[in-house]
Amino acid sequence: MIRVEGVHHSYDDHPVLHGIDLTLTESRVGIIGANGSGKSTLARMLNGLVIPERGRVLVDGLDTRKHGHRIRQRVGFVFPDADTQIIMPTVAEDVAIGLSGRGLSKADVARRTTDILARYGLAAHHDRPAHLLSGGQKQMLALAAVLVTEPEILICDEPTTLLDLRNVTLVVETLKALPQQVILLTHHLDILHDFDRVLVIDEGRLAFDGAPSEAVDHYRALVSAGGTAPGRNTPR
Repeated sequence: MIRVEGVHHSYDDHPVLHGIDLTLTESRVGIIGANGSGKSTLARMLNGLVIPERGRVLVDGLDTRKHGHRIRQRVGFVFPDADTQIIMPTVAEDVAIGLSGRGLSKADVARRTTDILARYGLAAHHDRPAHLLSGGQKQMLALAAVLVTEPEILICDEPTTLLDLRNVTLVVETLKALPQQVILLTHHLDILHDFDRVLVIDEGRLAFDGAPSEAVDHYRALVSAGGTAPGRNTPR
């Protein structure tokens, strides 16, 4: 369970989050909002990549300010551009690096690497240079490299932004089939229709919290109004 309690944050004296309070327990949670709304900062706080100036974020009772390393073992993070996440020369090496320091034998690392690549359609690319993969394959590699560590929660910050429709569908279907709790930031509003809950972030505040269709309608009203729109605000 993730709890966000009274979180405020600024960059260079520019406020980006204002008093966010949340408890996230649902299996599938979407977060939507305009660029610059603060949603990516909020997402990065959920596994301790960003520490709030005020307030706190708890993951299963662990405070991100004090227990960042332990939290990042539980909460995986996928970035918008896979090229920024892929750090090793070959596909297999990029997956295996996430298992270093976990006390696994070389045989166990090799087995888990092979298994995860097969699971996500990358078995034929085991020894291929990672930079030669297609955009969709790179995003699947980024997912595999996080999932091989077996996190309990997966946060995905706009993982379909740079992909074509076929690969958007592939990534979304993969995310929806995962056993982990998935928290997805996206501008592809239609893919949220069967999520459990969707949050709308507007100008650093929680503008709406509820069912997907209602949240999308509220967000569209915000966009049409050019700012904060009147409407039902149901924070949880």
